[in-house]
Amino acid sequence: MNIILIGMPGAGKSTLGVLLAKTLGMSFVDTDIVLQEQEGRLLHEILNTDGLEYFLAAEESAVSQLEVENCVIATGGSVVYSQKAMEHLRSTGITVYLYVSLEEIEKRIGNIKTRGVVIPSGKNLEDVFMEREPLYMTHCDIMLDCTNKSVEQTVTEAVLLINELER
Repeated sequence: MNIILIGMPGAGKSTLGVLLAKTLGMSFVDTDIVLQEQEGRLLHEILNTDGLEYFLAAEESAVSQLEVENCVIATGGSVVYSQKAMEHLRSTGITVYLYVSLEEIEKRIGNIKTRGVVIPSGKNLEDVFMEREPLYMTHCDIMLDCTNKSVEQTVTEAVLLINELER
C-alpha cells in the first residue's frame, strides 16, 4: 500500500514525504521529479515553454503511469485537476491532504515563477487555493492540518492518523 500526499505547493509534501517514508520504512517518490525526468526539463520550463494545458496533460501521463508499492508519493499540487491521475493514485493506497492556510503558503512558496506553480493566466495564488481546496477534500482519505506545526509534529500526527485508518 502507498501513502499519497496531496496539497498546495509549499504545504510540505516533499519534505514531509521523505521523513514519513523514513519513519515508516517505505520508499519515496516525488511526482514533480518524475515529470521533470520524463520531460527532460524543470517544471517552470515546461509551463513557460509549452503552457498550462500541455503541463497538465504531461503531469497526468506521468502520474497515471506510476507503478510503485510500499511508497510515500509526494504529488504536484495540480494533480487534483486530473480525475484519471487521482483515481490511479487512490487505487494504490491512502491519500493524505496536507492542509496549510493560504497565508502560510504565501510565506513558504518564495519565488512563484521558478517554483513551477500552475496558476492560470489572470488568476493569483488565492484564486488557485480557493479552486483547489474542494478538490483536495474530495480526493483525500485523511486531512492533516499542517499550519503552524513543525515537520516532526506533522510526521507524528500523520503516522497516528494513517495507523488509525488502517485498523
